[in-house]
Amino acid sequence: MTLGGEGRTPELDTLLSVEQAAEHLGTSVRFVRRLVFERRIAYVKVGRHVRISEHDLSNYVATARVEADRRLGA
Repeated sequence: MTLGGEGRTPELDTLLSVEQAAEHLGTSVRFVRRLVFERRIAYVKVGRHVRISEHDLSNYVATARVEADRRLGA
């Protein structure tokens, strides 16, 4: 079984609750729920529960990163 035709085999990743994801990000639960609602972060539905993989949480942080402008400090 492969994901999205990428030739990768899916691996089980640690799934975090919305509360755990908020704690990892240092934000409110409401903020994480908004990310999910706006589909700005990938998530998994387990029954009626929303779970976010650690990998997807790391990807969200990496893509949201803004590099510092070195010229401002010079």
